[in-house]
Amino acid sequence: MEVTTATGDDVAAVTELWIALAREQRAHGSHLRAAENREQARDLVAQYVHTGDCAVVRRGGQPVGFVMFHVETGFFETDATRGVVDNLYVVADARGEGVGSALLDYAERQLRDAGADVLAVEALWDNEAARRLYERRGYAPHRVTMEKAAGDERDDAD
Repeated sequence: MEVTTATGDDVAAVTELWIALAREQRAHGSHLRAAENREQARDLVAQYVHTGDCAVVRRGGQPVGFVMFHVETGFFETDATRGVVDNLYVVADARGEGVGSALLDYAERQLRDAGADVLAVEALWDNEAARRLYERRGYAPHRVTMEKAAGDERDDAD
């Protein structure tokens, strides 16, 4: 299986994969809307493709999985350069074939080559399959985001 850097010709297909990712993540508690963000997703994908930070695996000439990644830069000085895997998605009928692992390998290699000292990825808590993949790959929880409904006025610790 070959992982290749995505090109401008892949933007439309990767955008559709991003929409599928967003749609599937709703089942795991994501608030991100899928099709409603098509235009923004296309712009985001095009930006990652332009910088070379998007890769795909193809089957029959069409992408069946993609990964987007970047080296984090920020306002504050840090003691490590952090490489971030932003999005990783494989279509359902290509799962279990090593596509996700191949894409993650590629992103990690690119991030290390770009100077990353540490690698990070986010997964929704309810997405146990994603968490298992990342844990098998050596990722460990680093930060936890907690959420509650704005109308939840509980103020006790019981």
